[in-house]
Amino acid sequence: MSSGEVAGRRNQPRPGALPAALGKLLGRLPGAGGKGAATQRAALFAFCIRIASAGIAFFSQILLARWMGSFEYGIFVFVWAWVLILGGIAPLGLSTSCIRFVPEYRETGRFALLRGLLLSARVITFCTATLVALAGIAGLYWFGHMLSGYYLLPAFLVMFCLPVYALVDIQDGIARGYGWMNTALVPPYILRPLLVLVALAGAYAAGMEMNAVNAAAAAIFACWVSAIFQIWKLERGIAADMDNGPRAYQTRLWIATSIPLLLFHGFDVFLHNTDILVLSRYVDPSQVAVYFAALKIISLVSLVHFAVGAAIANRFSAHKARGERAKLQSAVRDAVKWTFWPSLAGAILLLVLGKPLLWLFGEEFTAGYPVMFVLAAGLVIRAAMGPVEMILNMLGEQKLCAAVLFGSAGINLVLNFALIPAYGLMGAAFATAASMALGAIGMAMVVRKRLGLKGLVWQG
Repeated sequence: MSSGEVAGRRNQPRPGALPAALGKLLGRLPGAGGKGAATQRAALFAFCIRIASAGIAFFSQILLARWMGSFEYGIFVFVWAWVLILGGIAPLGLSTSCIRFVPEYRETGRFALLRGLLLSARVITFCTATLVALAGIAGLYWFGHMLSGYYLLPAFLVMFCLPVYALVDIQDGIARGYGWMNTALVPPYILRPLLVLVALAGAYAAGMEMNAVNAAAAAIFACWVSAIFQIWKLERGIAADMDNGPRAYQTRLWIATSIPLLLFHGFDVFLHNTDILVLSRYVDPSQVAVYFAALKIISLVSLVHFAVGAAIANRFSAHKARGERAKLQSAVRDAVKWTFWPSLAGAILLLVLGKPLLWLFGEEFTAGYPVMFVLAAGLVIRAAMGPVEMILNMLGEQKLCAAVLFGSAGINLVLNFALIPAYGLMGAAFATAASMALGAIGMAMVVRKRLGLKGLVWQG
């Protein structure tokens, strides 16, 4: 075993080189030297990144709505939803598998397998996403007449985002497995939306027409640049962690583990975008834009859920690998508490400020205010269960997790088609909130009965 491998084996996953100011702040937290405190710092860092990202994205969405108008903005919302769905499926579940296997291989010193995983996961993802993009382009060519004409060109353009969008997703998983939260989160959540904003601001300043086509072009630019930056950042970290050496492959194991995770990701992304897709069938793009603005604002609550899950996922896997049952239960209990209480406070604050925030998008967007209350209920119920989907995936119960999410996605689809024609935006909100809450409750029950872990906020 090389000296680099020994260093990698002995060192715990670390969050990478934090920005200096934030690193100093987090280092002053009480108990900064312990593992639990390290996880809290990672969660706080992830949360700070997502808050910064949400600020950039929120500001850019306001500008898009103002510059483009609700109709063109609604068109872009629809086509980007397809990037989220197809880009979430293309990694084949390998991004979550990497969060599980990277710390496991480092803890057990299996560095040849680690090298093989890092290479094959990215190659498979990029090739799969390219095939999906080509299939999407072919589908638009042959069946584009089934779409309203104003959707066609923006939908064609965003297909060119898919290969690198999926690549960023798999590299996000690799970096989280190492515990390098800045490498995982900065490119997709800071750099990419910032580049979209810069590109569109430049186009606006140049007097170009602000429409969905130009927004799609800005997205292509942002996706490729952020992916290239992340490759450079990740490769530097890997080179510092371990030496070059032989690669070994357990492709069958990785794929077998990832397929349920693929189903999980597919159902999860579908669950969170079904409302947009079904709404686009029954209402015009302006109404889609109003709903999306309300969803965008209240979904800030989910930043807490994401940050805690991202920071603590590799801790679940590491405790399992070392057979530390008590520490695993403690990690689950911490994750639930860190998720629920800030989420509840955030939901209340956003509902208080909801109407003024919607007004920033445009006066017509305030019609979406009632939608926020329905969506908030679903988000708070989900937060009360903690990051249960990450617990199941990290502890080898990805098949049951996918099964529960499949049921939730099915309920969501049925409810959307049943309620939107009669109740419009409120029907979409109720369908999304109900299916989200039911899915979280179902996963919490699996965590309790299958793993014997307490996964509810009142059980802590």
